[in-house]
Amino acid sequence: MSKLKKVITVNGDHHEVSADSSEPLLWILRDRLGLTGTKYGCGEGACGTCTVLIDGKAERSCLVPFEDLEARQAIVTIEGLDREGELSPVQQAFVEHNAFACGYCTSGMIMQATDLLTINKNPSRSEIIEAMNDNLCRCATYPSIITAIESVGQETGRESEDQS
Repeated sequence: MSKLKKVITVNGDHHEVSADSSEPLLWILRDRLGLTGTKYGCGEGACGTCTVLIDGKAERSCLVPFEDLEARQAIVTIEGLDREGELSPVQQAFVEHNAFACGYCTSGMIMQATDLLTINKNPSRSEIIEAMNDNLCRCATYPSIITAIESVGQETGRESEDQS
């Protein structure tokens, strides 16, 4: 394994990081940058717990090696979604709809939902279920999670109609 040194942008801040080329982004975020909102789940990309946004797209941080961050522009973790202490619409909806039990999967769910709502402002229930299918919740709060995401989409849809 070779050591690399590069500057990465996480939540709008630039960080100079030295790491083995194959070290997963997950561990860089948690261990080097102290951003522990991104959780370790399976370590194989199957559960979605470690989902972050990279260049606006949801990706499993446990599968992204440090060396692959060169072409990436911006990494956003759950800590980077709120602005000036205000929760993002997806975060707020998860709170309002009690879309978590133990909360372990929540950050990955929110990041995946944020990606979905960026692509599709007002997804149908079936589109939400399809998009969230690979994010696993052991507490089975799926109905609340889907309702929370649906509420953000419906609000966004109403705002779009009001602007027309």
